[in-house]
Amino acid sequence: MSSPEKRLSSRSTARSAAKGAGGRKRVAKSTRLKPATKRSPAGKARANKATKVTSSKKATTKRASAKPAAKSRAKATPKRPAKVTKAPTRRVTAKPILHPVRKQPLPPPPQPTFEEAAALTAFESAHKEFTRGRFAEARSQFRSLIEKYPSVSEVAARARTYLAVSEARLRTDLTPPRDADSLYDRGVIELNRGDYVAAQELFERALKREPEAAHIHYGLAATRARLGAIDAALRSLRSALDLQPKLRIRAQRDLDLNSLRTDPEFDQIVFPPAE
Repeated sequence: MSSPEKRLSSRSTARSAAKGAGGRKRVAKSTRLKPATKRSPAGKARANKATKVTSSKKATTKRASAKPAAKSRAKATPKRPAKVTKAPTRRVTAKPILHPVRKQPLPPPPQPTFEEAAALTAFESAHKEFTRGRFAEARSQFRSLIEKYPSVSEVAARARTYLAVSEARLRTDLTPPRDADSLYDRGVIELNRGDYVAAQELFERALKREPEAAHIHYGLAATRARLGAIDAALRSLRSALDLQPKLRIRAQRDLDLNSLRTDPEFDQIVFPPAE
């Protein structure tokens, strides 16, 4: 084996010999063999084609593998059919053909017989007395109608109902009231009916119980004015307006006092001079 010192000396001598030969550096070529790595361009093309073919095969295998997966998904999740909204269809119904109907003339109403017509006129006159409040007169007329025309059943039945009402009202009228207010109310009823004599009696009886009642004096004045007792009516009117001056407004428009308006004393009572 050679020592390291000898190796160093041999290298240095070699370098100096090289310098002396031409002053140029000569690099010794390495004796190592280079592997044959260079390939012809045809080989490269073939390699590229091979890589392309392999890549295309991989892609086809991927697609082929993807198709059954997609099919399996499609089988696993069935598609729901989309809802189709149909437009509402209008049903056209044929209108029935209406033929004009000929109206048949109504038969004329049956004419009342002589007896029925007489019963109706008697009922109308009795009903007028009933509406006026003359129950005694209405009662007598209804009684005579029932006795005279019993065969006219409809008119006789109506007459019986009105006869019962008239008798009931007369029974209540026969029992005279006792207090002043009831007598005054009954007097107003008789005054509106036109029975001024009965109204005067009722107002006078009411004044005996309440002599300072202005409304009773006023009712008595209206009743006496209707009867034509001008002086007595003016006295009653004066006492009524003295007790209650607000009654002057009523007296200025009251139709029951029309017979007193021509008297100058009426203007003094109803239209006093302003103070």
